[in-house]
Amino acid sequence: MARFFYAWLLAPCVMLALSRATCSAEVAAGADTEAVQMVLEFLRDSDRDIRGLALEQIRSELKGEAFTRRFAEELPRLAPEAQVGLLGALANRGDKAARPAILSLLQGDHRPEVRAAAIRALAFLGEAGDAEVILPSLRAEIEEERIAARFALARLPGEQAGKTILAAVDKATGDQATDLIQLLVARRDTNAVPRLLELAAGSEPLKRNAALSALGELAGPEQLAPMLRIVLALPAGRDREAAEKAVMFLCGRIPEEQRDTSLTSALERFSEGDQRLLLPTLGRVGGKTAFTKIEAALRSQDPAWHEAGIRAVANWPNGSVADLLIELAERDPHASHRTTCLRALIRVAPLADDRDNSQKLELLKTAMKLSTRDEERILVLQRAQAIRDVATLRYLVTFLDQPAYAQAACESIVELAHHRELRDANKPEFESALDAVIRTSKDPIVVERANRYKRGQTWVRPKASQ
Repeated sequence: MARFFYAWLLAPCVMLALSRATCSAEVAAGADTEAVQMVLEFLRDSDRDIRGLALEQIRSELKGEAFTRRFAEELPRLAPEAQVGLLGALANRGDKAARPAILSLLQGDHRPEVRAAAIRALAFLGEAGDAEVILPSLRAEIEEERIAARFALARLPGEQAGKTILAAVDKATGDQATDLIQLLVARRDTNAVPRLLELAAGSEPLKRNAALSALGELAGPEQLAPMLRIVLALPAGRDREAAEKAVMFLCGRIPEEQRDTSLTSALERFSEGDQRLLLPTLGRVGGKTAFTKIEAALRSQDPAWHEAGIRAVANWPNGSVADLLIELAERDPHASHRTTCLRALIRVAPLADDRDNSQKLELLKTAMKLSTRDEERILVLQRAQAIRDVATLRYLVTFLDQPAYAQAACESIVELAHHRELRDANKPEFESALDAVIRTSKDPIVVERANRYKRGQTWVRPKASQ
């Protein structure tokens, strides 16, 4: 404490010495002024608070490249904790005159926290070419260094940094390639789009999926047709669904007034047969153009077109097609089509739109009435938890005494109870329902949650294991 008090008393002296060092010739001569010497003495001190005084002067008071270089030269001579502090202060200065000393520091064998701090400083002081220096740290054993490398690579300026990352993608495999592609997204590197299109059409699954995800965030309307070709080239199943979702995300970033025009223009490049295969993709996108084509397909007497229309409307991104889904779930001549549309109705019923909670719940009740199998009835009860309303709680409670559905109802009730505002506003009903869950549920986690919510406590969902 006494040492810190002494340093505090000396801090005005630092400022006074600094005020005397106003001559530019003196600064250019080496910035080895009384102020600098005092700051360096404080910086070498073992007391953290005293070092803090020095770092504050470095961050905000001692301006100019000569001062920056003088402080950066001190890096190799400091203890690790002081090195970390100085690297942060140099980054705060924003003066790239410190860059050579930081790069030199990275060439040595230093503790992980020092390497991480040096890499973080390059995020603010580095140049595009520094990506080559930072890239190996993505594979460092210490997580702190890996995190710093991702942060710096996402921020480094210049097209060359993006090109370096993209070149590394070609050499990388597995998760490393995925991480590198995600860095291109973080950089918003649209220059990478042509190569990402090639990777998305390639044969390496991890690179392909990562590239598709990146294209959903980076590609523009001019890449819509190439991405639709990728959809057609992939086999039905998860791979094609990933490509369809990338198209959906791309279209979601096109202004609504331009989306239909862009989609129509892209579709004109495809044959009638290919347009049929692309209908499920259009269903994910939604909009007037997609709906017009889907309606025509549903009216078609051609079984292939009709089935494509069913798959497309089942992919619709919101509840605006609920009435159509109900009609198809009731009347389509094919049992499999009726099931597809019923499941789609269950999915879209709680989605956010201009309907209120009571209308959303009515859609789910309609889906329950249309259900002929327990699988769909359980889906209804699971989906109900997305409608945060006391009326939903009352509906779920009616299934607690039905063995086939009680467990699904219990889980949805505790999900509703998770929302404190809803629970507190309807405390008596929730307490009664949670008592019933505790008596009924066979899942110890559900029971634990019910007990915690009854006591007014919170519950944190465990993180998924890696």
